[in-house]
Amino acid sequence: MSASAKPFSFKLIKTDGMARRGEISTPHGTVQTPAFMPVGTQATVKAMFMDDVEQTGAEVVLGNTYHLMLRPTAERVDRLGGLHKFMNWPHTILTDSGGFQVMSLAQLRKLDEDGVKFQSHIDGQRYHLTPERSIEIQGLLGSDIQMQLDECIKLPSPPEEVKRAMELSLRWAERSRRQFETMGGPGKGQGLYGIVQGGDVPDLRIRSAEELGKMPFEGYSVGGLAVGEPQDVMLRMLDITTPVMPVDKPRYLMGVGTPDDLLESVKRGIDQFDCVMPTRAGRHGLAYTRFGKVNLKNARHADDPRPLDEEAACPATSTYSRAYLHHLVRCGEGLAAMLLTWNNIAYYQTLMKGMRDAIEAGTFEAFYQKTKEDWARGDIAAL
Repeated sequence: MSASAKPFSFKLIKTDGMARRGEISTPHGTVQTPAFMPVGTQATVKAMFMDDVEQTGAEVVLGNTYHLMLRPTAERVDRLGGLHKFMNWPHTILTDSGGFQVMSLAQLRKLDEDGVKFQSHIDGQRYHLTPERSIEIQGLLGSDIQMQLDECIKLPSPPEEVKRAMELSLRWAERSRRQFETMGGPGKGQGLYGIVQGGDVPDLRIRSAEELGKMPFEGYSVGGLAVGEPQDVMLRMLDITTPVMPVDKPRYLMGVGTPDDLLESVKRGIDQFDCVMPTRAGRHGLAYTRFGKVNLKNARHADDPRPLDEEAACPATSTYSRAYLHHLVRCGEGLAAMLLTWNNIAYYQTLMKGMRDAIEAGTFEAFYQKTKEDWARGDIAAL
């Protein structure tokens, strides 16, 4: 362990039913869980200053291995002092493995036991991503939490294909762990998460979770959901997966999701989330609020002097009128994306804090029910 590196750790503070209140410690700070991680795909949370991301209450952001390996390259980021310095974010960073983007974005993919060969969606240049190379890239970026390389397939898929991908991901998990230890990740205070696969096949999900639990990962993720399946399928997989995941390690549901997805998944024992939804929605004129979703493209807002929510702490939410936001959206002004993304990230963080406080107080079920009722009822005049 480096003299200056704080070791990676997870402390489970309180449970309320299956919901968990915890704390992740990394060399770049402490993350209160359940936590939502804004997605900073290309070393930026789109349309936001990192200072404003911090002000929303976010304590960790996500960077993307696939995009950063293509440009500016992990080696360049390393020469420039690492990803924290490069993007001016002094707090915890999680990087994904790049596997999902290879499957969804890259051209002419060829996957085998060794890894995956593909052409960049940017310029057609050829690359070869293996479990070892993915961990090497994440090590060069200097992220605090790193992910094994896995194969993420779309749902629905034939059970035999789901089984093949799950078993390959288990073998890649072992190789990823060996590379992580070879690169000295534990000594730098970094953590590596294994990824549970198995599609929508319960037996495969359980087997994947049990096998990964035998490996010495610092955390465990549920992958391969939010890939086109209905919410009830995702929740059913969580119902059978989280009970067999290690209790003393953080649990991360990848790529999820809507505010309702977060609420339902915390109820089932998930600690960490990421999703592009709040930033993407902000760029398309959609605001998330405690009243529900507000579509600022709608002409009904053109003469509305009220803010999105005058009681919110976020300035984007409480100080700009709906009429002004509507005007910005209709004109295609960049400020519209900035303000609505700011609002959305702030709302997600407020929701997560509400869940943390409720779990700690032993009132999560009441919080769950009230939040559901507020969304269902909404504020019709406000929407």
